[in-house]
Amino acid sequence: MSSETGFDPELYKRLPTREPRPEGELEQLEQVWCAPRKPWEWVTAINNNYIGVYYVGAAMLFFVLAGVLALLMRTQLALPMTGFLAQETYNQIFTMHGTVMMFLFAVPAVEALGVLLLPQMLGARDLPFPRLSAYAFWAYLIGGLCFFCSLFFGLAPNGGWFMYPPLTSVAYSPGINADFWLLGIGFIEISAIAGAIEIIVGVLKTRAPGMTLDKLPIFAWAMLIFACMIIIAFPSIILSTLLLELERALGWPFFDAARGGDPMLWQHLFWFFGHPEVYIIFLPAAGAMSTIIPAVAQTRLVGHRLVVLAMLATGFISFGVWAHHMFATGMPQISINYFSAASMAVSVPAGVQVFAWIATLAAGKMRFNTPGLFAVGGLVIFVMGGLTGVMVAMVPFDWQAHDSYFIVAHLHYVLIGGMVFPLFAAIYYWTPMSSARPLSERWGKWVFWLMFVGHNVTFLPMHLTGLMGMPRRVYTYLPDRGWDLPNMISTVGAFLFGLAVLIWLVDMIRNFRPFGRREAGNVFNGPGLEWLPAGLYSLRSIPVIKSLYPGWEQKGLAEDVEAGRYFLPGAPRGERETIVTSPLNAEPQYLLQIPRPSSWHVWGAVFTAGFFLILTIQAYLASVISGILAVYCILKWCWKLDRPDRREGGAAVVDVGAGVRLPTYVSGPTSHGWWAMVITLIVAGMVAVMAGFSYVFLWSRRPDLWQAPPETGSLIQVVGLCAAAALLAWVSLRALALDRPRSGVIAAVLMLLAGLAIGAGWAVEASAWWGAGLRPQASGQGATVFALIAWQGLFAAICAIMAVFALMRWVFGLLSARRPATYQLIALFIGFSAAQGAAAALLTHLFPGG
Repeated sequence: MSSETGFDPELYKRLPTREPRPEGELEQLEQVWCAPRKPWEWVTAINNNYIGVYYVGAAMLFFVLAGVLALLMRTQLALPMTGFLAQETYNQIFTMHGTVMMFLFAVPAVEALGVLLLPQMLGARDLPFPRLSAYAFWAYLIGGLCFFCSLFFGLAPNGGWFMYPPLTSVAYSPGINADFWLLGIGFIEISAIAGAIEIIVGVLKTRAPGMTLDKLPIFAWAMLIFACMIIIAFPSIILSTLLLELERALGWPFFDAARGGDPMLWQHLFWFFGHPEVYIIFLPAAGAMSTIIPAVAQTRLVGHRLVVLAMLATGFISFGVWAHHMFATGMPQISINYFSAASMAVSVPAGVQVFAWIATLAAGKMRFNTPGLFAVGGLVIFVMGGLTGVMVAMVPFDWQAHDSYFIVAHLHYVLIGGMVFPLFAAIYYWTPMSSARPLSERWGKWVFWLMFVGHNVTFLPMHLTGLMGMPRRVYTYLPDRGWDLPNMISTVGAFLFGLAVLIWLVDMIRNFRPFGRREAGNVFNGPGLEWLPAGLYSLRSIPVIKSLYPGWEQKGLAEDVEAGRYFLPGAPRGERETIVTSPLNAEPQYLLQIPRPSSWHVWGAVFTAGFFLILTIQAYLASVISGILAVYCILKWCWKLDRPDRREGGAAVVDVGAGVRLPTYVSGPTSHGWWAMVITLIVAGMVAVMAGFSYVFLWSRRPDLWQAPPETGSLIQVVGLCAAAALLAWVSLRALALDRPRSGVIAAVLMLLAGLAIGAGWAVEASAWWGAGLRPQASGQGATVFALIAWQGLFAAICAIMAVFALMRWVFGLLSARRPATYQLIALFIGFSAAQGAAAALLTHLFPGG
């Protein structure tokens, strides 16, 4: 018996079974996972086969839009003193190009690829939270389109994609242009975090039985590391955008040096997100390369385990190099030395992957198809970008090249070679999985060569232009400086690249036919599960995995899967279901019921986007109404979770194949919902940690402006109320577990009291600091203290809503000791909120002391 789950691995030997499947089993499966029939159902669809295609399509739309902006910029810079674009228009286009490429294309594109591919790669029917994926997509699409359209009204941001203060403060950017960036990007990153939660839980909990971590596909490893990095890095950009918006809207001086703030705080917070983001973008693309290259070479990936370790090392080291972008800001010499060394060290694991790809191509027989060309081309370009990256990691060279076109060239070599070329390789490689026809090989080779030549013609001369002294972010330049010819060459190259994208678009229109009953199939003889025969339900049956390359090494796998000879060959309860497995050994744990499509997640995304976008134009009442409607839609979305199932009469078990019987409901750390809540709380904890860092950083800059904290009695009250809230939540859980006649009402009332205790602790903390004379507009201390208080106030409000939600579930008979998962998550959230409130109070009251 397995020590991890109690599952007996000997049962695997019964599979594949050879007995005939019951008549009508496949028809029932197809009916449960049916395609949309009405126009509105195409919007409310939640199946990854639809959302994944929508998601990739939206990301590529933003790629094309940002590319058009790039062509406008290159036209302006083709000749000196050109009047094609006005200066303000150029600044807006320049800012939007970088912002759209980094925030609306790069991260969403690889996340979208994960949503589309992971269920099939892992042998699951769908990801565990399909409505969350759909919510994240619609929020991203609506918010992204509204953000981009600000360009047509002269309201686009103009401070660069990095939005450095004080340039973006009210004094220098008095309009609402910067507010569109701050609220729009902060909101879009929340969508990215929602997708990351889905990916982490999906990879760890919905793998096919037998797919242990050493058999996990390399792309799934890359997406898992990618999602974990998002959870750690993106809270920093969410916090920084909130702080700058608070400074602009309310005058809280986080970045105003005259009142105890510091613009360097923005750079630390932004680049703690911004530099790992380069590797967040690179790692999924590298995972795709490590998947495509073995198929191109028709051999196993050389050094598979080393590549996995290299990806883990890249993710870890990347968080120690954020000040790589700050060598020219006057940091202490010891900090410069550390970040310079770390910047060079992070190239080592990237080199391991590059050499593994080269060795794989050498070990096999290279086939020069379109995915192979894009993979090799991306490899060449990325290596060139890596070499210039080592150059700018050397501090003396960086001081000379900083803010010049040399940096522009380096950035584009890394991002286009490390992400865009691998993405196009992935599109050509995996399109036959989702389309009735593959893309044209002949046209694809034209796309590659035009893109490869166009890229090098565009960006190779920029190294020279930068070394000749041309600064970045300028809308024109004087003649007779030697910059004319390289800029003209770069502009010609940009239009060659644009022509390649245009040909690709035409090829997509000609050949891409998704959502059909038949796909083109395994055109490139790939070894993964995604190439097995599939329908909207993914695989006909969920196989037992015995190899890292099951398509090549498990003979007869496709036939046995399609015949339904493995796990879950039908829909035993007439619902959409998939098997949840253990995180390490992928042993079956329970049967997860996947929700059917509804409209609540769509309306929730619409009103969430409305809240942030309306807030930008300062229509506060309308924004609040939109926010309330968003909360209502999300609560309706969650209302029927854990509802008693009268078909079961308790916790039922279902035969999923080979006599294996799995429960249909679990709670606690085994459940996928518990994992999702823990990851969500890690995100919240990272925001709090970054806010605490901001408090300490600003104190280190202006300790003379720090005033004494309130009396110790208020600290004792706050900590006591937080401890009481956590205790009440725990006692509430214990009361519900007793399963007695009045257990439900007692548990609900105790949880309500716990939520109120969180709110009371917040009120005591806020009134104590206000009574001590501290004001948020007065100093960096006031701004950061009240930012922490505001953050805790948000959690207090959520705790109150959750507690009332729990009480209403009891009123309507939906609270049951046999189905306590939702209730456990509410208790977990309240416990975290209590710990966060106590920690923030202890920091601000005890540091730096009276």
